Amino acid sequence: MTEREEEKFVMFRNRLQKVYRHLGRQARKLGVGCYRVYDHDLPEFPLCIELYGEKLYVAEYKRRHGMTEDEHDDWMEKTLGVVAGVLAVARENIFLKLRQRKPGRLGQYQKYDAVQHEFVVEENGLKFLINLGDYLDTGLFLDHRLTRQLVRGLSGEKKVLNLFAYTGSFSVYAAAGGAAEVLTVDLSKTYLNWAERNLALNGFTDKEKYKTVHADVKVFLKTLPPAYFDLVVMDPPTFSNSKRMDDILDIQRDHAELINDCLRALKPGGQLFFSTNFRKFVPDTGKIQSPRIRDISKATTPFDFEGRLFRFCYQITRP
Repeated sequence: MTEREEEKFVMFRNRLQKVYRHLGRQARKLGVGCYRVYDHDLPEFPLCIELYGEKLYVAEYKRRHGMTEDEHDDWMEKTLGVVAGVLAVARENIFLKLRQRKPGRLGQYQKYDAVQHEFVVEENGLKFLINLGDYLDTGLFLDHRLTRQLVRGLSGEKKVLNLFAYTGSFSVYAAAGGAAEVLTVDLSKTYLNWAERNLALNGFTDKEKYKTVHADVKVFLKTLPPAYFDLVVMDPPTFSNSKRMDDILDIQRDHAELINDCLRALKPGGQLFFSTNFRKFVPDTGKIQSPRIRDISKATTPFDFEGRLFRFCYQITRP
């Protein structure tokens, strides 16, 4: 390894030590055990690093690195050695993924391999199943930690609808907040099953009170009775062309229709939390059938995502 390459690793180690010291202090103060430590802070090290208790999720963003396969393997081994040393995590507890920059939060959810690596973590007193080995993502989107708390605080005796629910973390928070009813909807049976297990893990097993529905959200919204729900959470992908859908989902094109369908299903004064990871997103306020649209992106940004979170979050109230 050249002297210049050694200097780059020293820079990476110093940067990682600095952010880990800073974020670790805040995490301990807030009692947070799962948080993002690093996200492409240095261009030479295009990694996302998240801590889940004693385990680490490390994703390398796909890039043209100009290295041979052997050179890249050597680079990655040295990089993971730095990560393991700075964060004091055993090498066998580091799970490595290759992450492509595709549209949406995940692009399409992708299974990664066939080995199960499940364990349970806690967030704000609630339990969630995490899997660092079998799927591209972990089962818990850390950037919505504060949004989940907000939903929990508003869910008491409310009828709550969770759309594009993934593994149901918002549903768990709504149930923990005392919701009268929680309906969880997703197109993936795998993630709906995961959501049911997360609910059961926290003692929410009443199938009449906590229902899951396997459906295309765009189609399902058209079937809902008007003015039924008090609270809706919708965190759709930026783009989806799943074979199980009747149509393509393009969030910039389709968001006004989706939001209006949610507003129709809400009682007057009911609230929708709408989030998107599309960096160029612009809300079409002329088409959205509510003047009460509040941008809460900054207010719902957790400490470990400050300055590096590229998603929008809105609180929309039905008039």
